[in-house]
Amino acid sequence: MKNYTICVLAGDGIGPEIMAQGIAVLRAAADKCGFGLTLTEGLIGGAAIDATGGPLPAETVRLCKQADAVMLGAVGGPKWDNIEKAIRPERGLLGIRKELGLFANLRPATIFPELKAACLLRPDIVEGGIDIMIVRELTGDVYFGEPKGEKTVDGERAGYNTMIYRESEIRRIARVAFEAARKRGRKVCSVDKANVLDVSQLWREIVIDEHKNYPDVELSHMYVDNAAMQLVRWPAQFDVIVTGNLFGDILSDEAAVITGSIGMLPSASLGAQNPGLYEPIHGSAPDIAGQDKANPLATILSVAMLLRHSFDQEQGAAMIEKAVRTVLQQGYRTGDIMQQGAQGLKLVGCREMGKLVAANL
Repeated sequence: MKNYTICVLAGDGIGPEIMAQGIAVLRAAADKCGFGLTLTEGLIGGAAIDATGGPLPAETVRLCKQADAVMLGAVGGPKWDNIEKAIRPERGLLGIRKELGLFANLRPATIFPELKAACLLRPDIVEGGIDIMIVRELTGDVYFGEPKGEKTVDGERAGYNTMIYRESEIRRIARVAFEAARKRGRKVCSVDKANVLDVSQLWREIVIDEHKNYPDVELSHMYVDNAAMQLVRWPAQFDVIVTGNLFGDILSDEAAVITGSIGMLPSASLGAQNPGLYEPIHGSAPDIAGQDKANPLATILSVAMLLRHSFDQEQGAAMIEKAVRTVLQQGYRTGDIMQQGAQGLKLVGCREMGKLVAANL
């Protein structure tokens, strides 16, 4: 029997609550599919700051590198808003991505038929369907570019960051997008700002050149401001979107919220080899932490992505996704996806939603 080691980083806010349900579903899938689990636990974000003084302890990095995959809950909260910028909770997330060499973030934005009424778009737009895979580069751009910092310009403070991409970074993320498209609708839209930014002009040139190796995939290009508009106007036109770190951060959240709830969508951050890191795309939601109100489905669907991308356990991944769909068909909803005035829906908390999915496995 295969045995997989997973490092669990519950994090802050609702992180421990949603993680508990994700682990419960993971254990149920392991029982059904016949593989073993070894779980280790590490600190990250605000929880790590409180315990060790920093957002990413060396021990957490060690545990993650020894694992076959990493599961993350959420980081941050107002408690740590006013501490030194260099040790903010979010630095832990950026740091672990860098330590593990995770350069590709896969964020599916799909709408479950049962949640069409919760979608923020007009019904005629929703009928066209929403099934988008956003491939976001994770290790370059303004988040990691140098130089950065603050200085005095003409007697006043000025902040600056550097948007920079190397050719190799662009090529490898383009390949991820083209390979993903081959398993979907065979269309890639590369999003940039090549009409203004030199770095985007290089981005476009390299993506076009890399496309020569994928003649079976259709390639188009779109400026980021137009892409933001088109996601709302006609999301069905997109299959795979590939873009840089900053633009991807913004567009993936926009794509998520139009599907009905940011609490429904998972993500995978992958490198050249394991371990990959799997997390819901929503934040730590400190306003509802500890109240059993959080939606665990994004974390549970992240478990499905983990099984698919890190363990090649397609059967287990499909079973989890089917179980989530069944629970929604049965009318169970957490507060964020509860449709006001709809008949036959049953409001449940975080723990109950997790139990229902596990039971449906």
